[in-house]
Amino acid sequence: MSRLSVKVGKLRLSNPTMLASGVLCNGSLLRRAALSGAGAVVTKSLTLQRRGGYPTPVVVGTRTGLLNAVGLANQGIEEFLRNDLPLAKEGGAPVIVSVAGARPSEFLRLSRMAEGGGADGVELNLSCPHVRGHGIEIGGDPVLVRRIVRAVSGEVSIPVHVKLGLSDRMQDSASAAEVSGADAVVAINTIRAMVVDVFSRRAVLSNVQGGLSGPAIHPIAVRCVYDLGERLSIPVIGCGGVEDWRGALSMIMAGASAVQIGTAVAARGLEVFGEVARGIEKYMRDNGFKKVEELIGIVRGGRK
Repeated sequence: MSRLSVKVGKLRLSNPTMLASGVLCNGSLLRRAALSGAGAVVTKSLTLQRRGGYPTPVVVGTRTGLLNAVGLANQGIEEFLRNDLPLAKEGGAPVIVSVAGARPSEFLRLSRMAEGGGADGVELNLSCPHVRGHGIEIGGDPVLVRRIVRAVSGEVSIPVHVKLGLSDRMQDSASAAEVSGADAVVAINTIRAMVVDVFSRRAVLSNVQGGLSGPAIHPIAVRCVYDLGERLSIPVIGCGGVEDWRGALSMIMAGASAVQIGTAVAARGLEVFGEVARGIEKYMRDNGFKKVEELIGIVRGGRK
């Protein structure tokens, strides 16, 4: 599938599909995702210390996707780098470590550790919708985004991707990330939502509110990719509700250089990456496109 190869900033991917953060943080499963066809894999967001997250229930299915409030549960970055990253890298695809902190110094420390441990890139999670002090309120503040990205980008040599969520200031934050040295912007994260059980008359999630992912947010994510593609000169990585090759192509045509897939893994298994890549390749062959770059931003007349 050489025609599917894409360059996303400093990274070369065998195809434009990526495992989204928040799904897997087990080295063997990350390796399986890569071997199943993912062009790159992104870990669950890692913190300096192990986090237990919120009490159950933390995930609930809806008619249009999944709602989760896990609470950034993870094994801590040191344990991941020691036990899981080596296994993940055996898959042969770039491994991007997602990190979550509360201040620039934490993001810098986490990013340095990721680079030292052998990560191929780092994704700064500035958009978690349900953990106060570690998420959407950071990414919605362009001044803070600038401080965090500037602190990290000048101190590590691996690519720095910035994941932003839906907010009134998303475009300003994306521009702040670009001028501060980010190599790519990932858009979007889950969207804050809530499910009520009418029989118990209570919120289903222990945290009451969580982040909605899946088909319901796909058109919103495509619009965000389009808007950011108009404004930025660095690559945009689309994320949100991609289920098949059509959804992936819609993001690419709107301006994404690559697409991340998350909820569809739970519904369809790790084979979804290969299925999406083959679907894109067939579309390109049937329609006379020789490389993915010809499709990026075609909705607005091609790449800048």
